[in-house]
Amino acid sequence: MLKQDFLSALQKYYSGFLISRPLGNNAFHYAERVNKQIYVPPFCAGTPDDLAVGYHIAFSEVDEGIEFNGLGLQKFVFFEWQGIPVFIFDNHNHAFFIWTLGLRQNVFQQGLPLVHVDQHSDMWQPSSFPSFTLDDPQILEKAFYYTNFTINVGNFIKPALSLKYFDDVHIVTGSIDFELKFDVPIVFDLDMDVFAPIMDYIGNPYKIGSIRQWMKQAKMITIATSPYFMNQSLAIQFIRKIFAS
Repeated sequence: MLKQDFLSALQKYYSGFLISRPLGNNAFHYAERVNKQIYVPPFCAGTPDDLAVGYHIAFSEVDEGIEFNGLGLQKFVFFEWQGIPVFIFDNHNHAFFIWTLGLRQNVFQQGLPLVHVDQHSDMWQPSSFPSFTLDDPQILEKAFYYTNFTINVGNFIKPALSLKYFDDVHIVTGSIDFELKFDVPIVFDLDMDVFAPIMDYIGNPYKIGSIRQWMKQAKMITIATSPYFMNQSLAIQFIRKIFAS
């Protein structure tokens, strides 16, 4: 019944909504942008085959005077792989809410290591740290608001560490990092921008092999497609390769 419990909680909060104020991921160069809103899709039960590029802007930014407006996913997808819950979404900060939900539903316990595979560390300092604790009866409501309206794609890990969700974080960004081995259960977090062309110096079969090994050790798997850093169609293709039997 884990799947239904998770889906009910996810759909309560992630039903599809717009962020129009300069908060969270929508705060990047807000005053300079023509586009003033981003879309957060609903969560649905499915498989990697159900992933598709959406029709709404999920990430908006200005770089060297040029506005970038990237489409995200049509919907976020939840499924179980070899009995392990997997959550796929576009912007990476959503991992914070999912980790919170995982702890509340005893999918994993505090103190496991987080293995974060990404082109970036995502270890920036947030504007503020959570004011709630894990025993707060309103933690899901507060974590949802914090996830979507305070933190962003670059600073969602330190808040989790501040609440002791994990005992440590292992950041996998370079070729030597893909050789890491773990002899304990982990929480596995993947950003698909590790497959962006700039990361081609690390062979894709090698990356996929390491990722599959880590996934087998995971209590929970979170995957971000990263609209700003990764072509979304390509991200979906690689997700399907990772989960191909």
